Amino acid sequence: MAEAKIFIDVSIEDGVALATLNSPETRNALGDASHFQEMDALCAHIAADRSIRVLVLTGAGKAFCAGGDIKQMYSRITAPGAQVIDERYGYKSGFHRLPKALYELEVPTIAAVNGPAIGAGLDLACMCDLRIASEEAVFAESFVKLGIVPGDGGAWLLQRIIGPQKAAEMTFTGDLIGAAEALACGLVLKVVPHAEVVGEAMAMARRIAANPGDALRMTKRLMREALHTRLDTLLELSAAFQALAHFTPDHRTRLDAAVGRISHNTKTKG
Repeated sequence: MAEAKIFIDVSIEDGVALATLNSPETRNALGDASHFQEMDALCAHIAADRSIRVLVLTGAGKAFCAGGDIKQMYSRITAPGAQVIDERYGYKSGFHRLPKALYELEVPTIAAVNGPAIGAGLDLACMCDLRIASEEAVFAESFVKLGIVPGDGGAWLLQRIIGPQKAAEMTFTGDLIGAAEALACGLVLKVVPHAEVVGEAMAMARRIAANPGDALRMTKRLMREALHTRLDTLLELSAAFQALAHFTPDHRTRLDAAVGRISHNTKTKG
């Protein structure tokens, strides 16, 4: 029996993990239970390995991610004995693992959107902290076109990135927008030539990874908590995290270097 194909190819170098959705023949569509299991496993590995400081996510071939696998969707709902309640639990154990694993990941994440990001593919990009797009990328919150709803958290994610009104337009029409419009509405951070999108994302990842890993992880947690908590609660968490940060080896090393530079400059001027 042939071994199942790995959906996510991963390479790790200098604190940066590059994860590539590797099913170009399906435009990296999501649907198999193994897809969600692999993302879960990847995020768990990154969470446990504190030497990894940034994750870059991209797609193989011409698409970033075409969304949910429509053929699998059709097979599920037309199968003899298919039950509505089974579909509910299928989402909870399948697609919902993506935002829980990726959005809540402690390290900063960058989506290198190399092509179409459609439906769940757009939402997958929105689960990342930063998005860099190829000039050839297009985006659509296209669920309504198929008579369904954003079942993977897109209704929560998209409007927090581009605002309620633009998110409503994209969600209610399901229409495609190009890279230039995505940049104008804040969906992506920058647009680059197609051949440069992964390289640009990796360059940014290396700039981020040059900073202490523990500080990056705690900073991201503060930013996530700030979205839904009160200021006084966030200040308490900030104080606790700052106390931890002050006693990390990275902070001491960098503080020693900064104090040394100040002392040197003072002596030089004197």
